[in-house]
Amino acid sequence: MSGNEFVLYDLIVLLSGIAVSLKVFLLSSIYGAGLGLGLAICRYYRIPVFSQISVFISEFLKNSPVLVQLFLIYFGLPIFLSMDMSAELAAIITLTGNTAAFVSVIVITGMSAIDRGQLDAARSFGITEFTILKKIIAPQALLIAIAPLVGLAVNQLQVTSLISVIGVIDITKVGAILNQRTWQPFIVWPIIGLIYFSLSMAISKLGSKLEQRLKQHQTWSSI
Repeated sequence: MSGNEFVLYDLIVLLSGIAVSLKVFLLSSIYGAGLGLGLAICRYYRIPVFSQISVFISEFLKNSPVLVQLFLIYFGLPIFLSMDMSAELAAIITLTGNTAAFVSVIVITGMSAIDRGQLDAARSFGITEFTILKKIIAPQALLIAIAPLVGLAVNQLQVTSLISVIGVIDITKVGAILNQRTWQPFIVWPIIGLIYFSLSMAISKLGSKLEQRLKQHQTWSSI
């Protein structure tokens, strides 16, 4: 067997890379969604100090390269905090912040699109702001924001390919390793691309189903 042939172990390594990419993607998406929602609420209600901080964080992370953020977190944060940090943790922190920045913009856009008359009417009946947020703003804003959020999720999955530059053994890093060993780029990289494509399509389909469910729920609720 020559050194440029594929072996069963390559498949095991590839599956391991897929697992790492999905782990980083899912954790950063969950944490980023929560943080982004918090930033959006601060901006929407114009909470003093927090609102200004929210705008600054969102704009900085949204308008700076992810690769620069990744290097800053991986190489800079451990020095600043005098601590050790794994490449995987640095990747999760970086993508969490980046995701939060875009989520906050999407959510605040959805919240701002809601008819102010509904909110004024609710307040005139003495309904609390929390109830208004939960029962009126959240359902409508989610329906408006769901499509952009799904698009963001697909983009962020593809952005995970950047984490290989700091040594995370993700899908792209595995591809580079296999390509370097086998010297068969026209086999390795199409397979890597197909994996990203398949995962992206799965996210898109799940997002479409969720959007349909939300529309059906709102239709029944309005009857």
